[in-house]
Amino acid sequence: MAYKKERLEKIIGRELGQILLNDTKDKRLKYVTITKVALTEDLSIATIYYRVLGNDDQIKKTSESLEKAKGFLRTAISKQIKVRKIPELIFKFDHSFEQGNRIEEILRSLNEQE
Repeated sequence: MAYKKERLEKIIGRELGQILLNDTKDKRLKYVTITKVALTEDLSIATIYYRVLGNDDQIKKTSESLEKAKGFLRTAISKQIKVRKIPELIFKFDHSFEQGNRIEEILRSLNEQE
């Protein structure tokens, strides 16, 4: 089945979220939230942006767990999605929340100065 890139990104994100919540043995992975999936034009690589609550050490350990589980996750996705080739998975921590908070703080301090 041929999916449009955007639709496939959404499907991969949804399925991966379900797999992390229900099918992984590592408890850290159950608290991962997928925020965005970005596929390359040839659909061969999926960059998965994720969030997890915790301090820097917990985020690092979760990142390591995701790297270890890559093969399992890719196989699990292949059972859920019918595409010719399941993309390679690259996990990146999503810093946009912190950036948004920083911008909000700057705007608030500018308003207070006026």
